[in-house]
This record gives sequence, structure tokens and C-alpha cells, in this order.
Amino acid sequence: MTLLLGAFTIGLILSLLALGIYISYRVFDIADITADGSITLGASISAVLIVGDYNPLLATFAGFLGGMAAGTVTGILQAKFKINPLLSGILVMTGLYSVNLHVMGKSNVPLLSGTSLATWAERLGHTIFGDLDYNLLGWMVSVRDLVMLLGAFALIVTACLVLYAFFRTNLGTAMRAAGDNPQMIRALGVNVELYRIMGLALANGLVALSGSLLAQYQGFADAQMGIGMVVWGLASVIIGESLTGSRSLGLAIYGAVAGSVLFRLLVAIALRWGLNPNDLKLVTALFVFAALVLPQMMPRWKQSATLAKAPR
Repeated sequence: MTLLLGAFTIGLILSLLALGIYISYRVFDIADITADGSITLGASISAVLIVGDYNPLLATFAGFLGGMAAGTVTGILQAKFKINPLLSGILVMTGLYSVNLHVMGKSNVPLLSGTSLATWAERLGHTIFGDLDYNLLGWMVSVRDLVMLLGAFALIVTACLVLYAFFRTNLGTAMRAAGDNPQMIRALGVNVELYRIMGLALANGLVALSGSLLAQYQGFADAQMGIGMVVWGLASVIIGESLTGSRSLGLAIYGAVAGSVLFRLLVAIALRWGLNPNDLKLVTALFVFAALVLPQMMPRWKQSATLAKAPR
């Protein structure tokens, strides 16, 4: 049960990553590699501030702002310097690796000596439920695991509602329109490049927020924690679209969260069944490849099958 609760909690935390990838990939049609660096940036900024005895809410918000700064740089490279979007993300991601090391001062920062949001949640849980394990559906779980799950769920629900409300405003609608049909928006006299910069800033802010929360949940920030996170986010978005069968705003946001949780559960089950952890990134990449290719191949296969059955 502990493994299941942990998978749910991490899946919820990483759903912020999936939402960020959704904004860059689906709204603006950009595979933004910056996420691999910005998730670590958010974790490193928050970890350093927490170890320095700063308020964990302030540290978490600072991590979010750090991710927004990284996304802004990527957007400026694309909009102002006309650099290819993929190359812009690679450039910023590469630079962020050194930035993250400078922020942390080393490759790994433990949070055992600091007070984080996880510490606050654990204290609240002991106040409400006591110090003994809690009976959840017949399973005995620790108070920490239960409170972390409830806290992550409440936070993600709030984030989804805020994001949905934002994209329903005039600014959010214009941002979505700038990504969906930039030629039309540009013809109306709107600065499409500005909206792209703002969108990438928001996307990477969410990714960095995910990294900040993940570091506080796991108890450390590491310079390598962002490797492959773009693929993870893409997998979550694709799974979510398969679950909902729609790309409408509300269902897309819900699908990104559901896809992240389901994907984390599948990973946890695979590891429990004996999957070599060294193969995890390879399996993830193959899964995303299949999810991207199969929807294009299915109509061709159906057409070929129809032609084969047709009388001659």
C-alpha cells in the first residue's frame, strides 16, 4: 500500500510537469526541451532556500519564478533571435545544468536539516490523525504518506482550477489562439511572439513548481533529476488524451493529470514486477514512440484491411 500511495503522490506532483508540457506542446506546438533543466532549477532554488531556513512557501514560489525566467529566455531566443524552437530549448537546458550546479553549490542538496512543505504537512497529519498508522481501506499506512497524498491532491486540484480559469480569461484565450492560429492573430495586430514568450514562461514555471514539490517530497534536490522529464511529460499528455478522447480545455487539463498518475502507477507496477530500473528510460521512450505512431498507423491498417476484403 505504501508503494501505491507513493506512486499516486509522485504522479500528482509530476502532473504539474505534464500541464507545463501540455501548454508548450499542445497549445504552442513546441517540444520544449527546457523542461529538463527547469524542473531541476525549481528543485535547486527551493532546496537551497529551505536549507537556508527561509519560509518553504517563499522557497516554493521562488522555484516557480526561476522556471518562469528559464521559459522566458527560451521564448526570447525563439521570438527575438529567430532560433529554432527545439534548438532554443536545448541551448537553455544545457546552460541550466551549470546554473543549477552553481545554485546548489554541489550536485545534491539534502533537505533533512530544513523545514519544507512536507514537514508542515507531516506535522499537521500527526496533529489530526495522531502518531499511529492509519487504517485506509483495510491497509495500515503511515500518517506521512496519507497526508502527503491528500496535500498533493488538494494542491493539484487548485492548480488545475486556476489554470482552467486563466485560459478562460481574455489573456488566456488570446494565448491559446496565438498558438492555434498565429497567422490570424498576427493579422489582427496581436504580438504573437509576446504571447509565445508568456506561454513558455508559464509552462516552465509549472514544470519548476513540480520540481520544487518533488524535491520537498523526496527530501533532496539532485542535478540529474531532470533527465528525461520531457519524455515523461509527453507520455502523460498522450495517455491523458487517450483516456479522455478529446482536446477540449477542461478535459485536456484533467487528462494530463490522470495520465501522469496512471503512468506513474504503471511504472511502479513494472518495477515491482522486476523491471530493471536501468531500462526505465528506454521503456518510457519506446512507449511514447508507440503512442505517437500508432494513431497514425491505425487508419492505414484499417484501410488496408478493407481493401483486402473488398471483392475483386
